[in-house]
Formats: sequence, C-alpha cells, structure tokens
Amino acid sequence: MGNCEINVPGTALVLEGGGMRAAHTAGIVAELIEHEVWFPYVCGLSAGSSNAVNYIARDPERTRMCFVDIAGDPRFGGIGSLMHHDGFFNSQWLYDEAIRDGSLPMDWQAFQANPTKLRIQSFEQDTGRTVTWTREDMTSPVTMARLVRASSTMPFVMNPIEVGGQVMLDGGLGTGAGIPLHMAEEDGYERFFFIGTRPAGYRKTPMGRGKRGLMRRLCAGQPYLYEALETRAERYNAALDHLDELEREGRALVIRPEAMPIHNTETNVEKLRAVFDQGHSLAEREMDHWLEWLTR
Repeated sequence: MGNCEINVPGTALVLEGGGMRAAHTAGIVAELIEHEVWFPYVCGLSAGSSNAVNYIARDPERTRMCFVDIAGDPRFGGIGSLMHHDGFFNSQWLYDEAIRDGSLPMDWQAFQANPTKLRIQSFEQDTGRTVTWTREDMTSPVTMARLVRASSTMPFVMNPIEVGGQVMLDGGLGTGAGIPLHMAEEDGYERFFFIGTRPAGYRKTPMGRGKRGLMRRLCAGQPYLYEALETRAERYNAALDHLDELEREGRALVIRPEAMPIHNTETNVEKLRAVFDQGHSLAEREMDHWLEWLTR
C-alpha cells in the first residue's frame, strides 16, 4: 500500500471492550492509522473507548502505549495498588494523571481536527441507565480521559468515578452487554467493521449458583449492578447472534483474534506486546481483503 488516504464510505468502525484483551484491537487500530484508513464514525465501550479516542487522535504510538508500555509503569496497578485502595488498575493515574503528567500524551489538536464522529457508553450504578457520550462532551484532554475512564471502570477491579453526580461503571454492563453495535445502528449506520476481542465461536457462560451467590453479596445495595451482571451472558450472546446475522447478510465484516492467550486483567508487558503484535500482523496480512470489502 502506498501512502494514500482511504476514506471509507458509510461504514461504522465498532470496537469491543475486554480489558487488556483489547491490546489485540490496539494492534489492528494502529495498523489502520498507519495505512490511513479513515472511517466516518467510530464507537466503542470499556477498553474499546480507549482504542476509539486513539484512532481519532490518529496516533499509532499512543494506541500501543495504552495497552502495552503502560503496564510496565509501577503506577499502572496490580495487587499492591489494590492493597492501597487504588484499584487493581489504578484508574486515577491511568486516565486523569497520565495525561496531565505526560506519561500518555494526547495530540489534542489532531483529535479536535479529525471529523470522524465518536460515541462511547457507560453505565449508571444507581439507576441502571446506559449513558452515551460523543466528541461534543469531550471539551478538553482531561474531560475526554475521564469519560473514557467512566466507560472502562470494571466493577470490583477499578475505583468508580462520578460524572454529572452519578457513579459510573463499565459500559459493558449496559445495552449490548459489551458489544457496542447498537450505538452505530442507532446513529443510522447499516454497514459495520467490527473488531472483537474473543475468537470466533465464543459465547459467555451464564453464572452458576455459586457465582450468583457471591455476586449477590458483592453487589449488596446495588440491585442494578447485580441485575446487569446476572443477565450479561444472555445479553452478550444475543448481541453476538445479531452480529452473526449481519455478517451473513454481508453487512458486517467481523475481525476476531485467532487465539486469545490473556485475560482482561493481564499486566505482563511481554504478553501484552505479543497480543498487540498478533493484532498488528493480522491487520497487515488481511488489509487488502478488508479494503476490498470496505470500498465496495
């Protein structure tokens, strides 16, 4: 491929979450940026919202840093961070402070200059409402980082954040249960380039009795959180069935990892780099095929 921009007509870029598994997506997104493949619209939730804003900033290096290099920083998180009540992932540093202190610089001018539309989502802990935000809500790099943090706050793993007086949790708890397709559909898109973080054929297993009992205790006083977790497998699988249907109709191109060797809480830099590289080389191999579909 030469260095000519490719503006994709009428197709939404849709990015699944999945915690650190999204290192694989980051590899693909970095390659899309390097190839100057520009979608008119991108939506994501949880870790997908980080990849979405990095795509809009057109910064392949930051895309990698957010899911690979960052894990090598002692402030990133781990058991020590959890013991200090900063969460297993130290979200206060990861989002707010890493932008302020220059650990994860953001090219704000590039972000603002890019016409691509953006939507991300989060979940209100005390109402069970799904809330979405667009670029218009991101008035500064720190506001942007806080909204991405709100979309990415995994319960029990990260300290919650308040936005507009509401405690916000991971967008994967809300509508779509982790599959952000509905946002693009609600915004009028009918063709989708979907990047997932699970291999083909994956389906979530509903909670067994033991796990339900544990979750009921952990979610005491938070009925909406409990309900979202209890129904999540069923809702996620239904969203995947819908995605399969769109794929059969030729309206979705679904990109999945061939294998996923890490969990959503992976902190090992070498393993994360391997997963990023896996996504990057998949995109390198498949790019011509993807572009053929995208420009049809």
